[in-house]
Amino acid sequence: MRKPSRRSTAVRAALTTVTAVVLGAAGLTACDGSGANSPGSEGSVSATKPSPKPTPTWDTSPRSVAAVGDSITRGFDACSVLSDCPEVSWATGTDKGVDSLSVRLLGRSGAAKNSWNYARTGARMSDLPGQMARAGAQRPELVAVMAGANDACRNSADDMTSVAGFRSDFTDALRQLRRAAPKSQVYVMSIPDLKRLWSEGRQNPLGKQVWKLGICSSMLADPDAVDAAATARRAAVQSRVEEYNQVLKSVCAADKRCRYDGGAVFGYRFGQGQLSHWDWFHPSVDGQARLAEIAYRGVTAKEPVD
Repeated sequence: MRKPSRRSTAVRAALTTVTAVVLGAAGLTACDGSGANSPGSEGSVSATKPSPKPTPTWDTSPRSVAAVGDSITRGFDACSVLSDCPEVSWATGTDKGVDSLSVRLLGRSGAAKNSWNYARTGARMSDLPGQMARAGAQRPELVAVMAGANDACRNSADDMTSVAGFRSDFTDALRQLRRAAPKSQVYVMSIPDLKRLWSEGRQNPLGKQVWKLGICSSMLADPDAVDAAATARRAAVQSRVEEYNQVLKSVCAADKRCRYDGGAVFGYRFGQGQLSHWDWFHPSVDGQARLAEIAYRGVTAKEPVD
């Protein structure tokens, strides 16, 4: 066999060197791109991150409803003076003229068996954690919330619940519910425009007499006074209600199964026909029906209202 020439030997050596460099570079590139766990390396695992769990889809047809809150949800002063009337409650009432949220969602027979009202007249946000714990024990598919008006309706504007305290109490309320019923949906109604209620109710002499009994004094005291001090007092209450509603919105947004009404109740223009003819401040039967409509639209909407 003829010996290879010096030239062919040099060519083969050069090719071998180039091949080794290319392969080595390729190996370095694979390692640099994915590290020790790159595909193809010994003992490697996939570097692909698991897909995040999808956000739960809002169920527009819950099969059970619990309500929590204050005098509005108890139908206070809707049927007789200074007394509850839960049968006309916007949330769980049975009155045909109201057609409550639970009746609209469950039908009359379903509402009678699978709806509960844990609201209490006079309750403030600090009472909501306890109400939520009781509601959670029923494992409802929906909890309807309307609370906070009494935190602004105090003896004076100085007595109103602080925004920080309000936030802490509402956060705790959702936490209490989640301990007992982690999958329950929550629909939060905004606090009504209390200044609007003052503006409408002050037109009725009887209402102003009832207000003297101590109903929402921070807003309703001296209803005909329009001096600087009275105006500033009402503005302070109004501002606090708006801050409370922002808290309801932001805390609710942090819970994947909570939906806020987008300020629908606050924005509703209650007229005298929607106010109790006993105190001209709480919702009448017709006012309760309007609240039921707002809640039903919000719960059954495909997307929440911002």
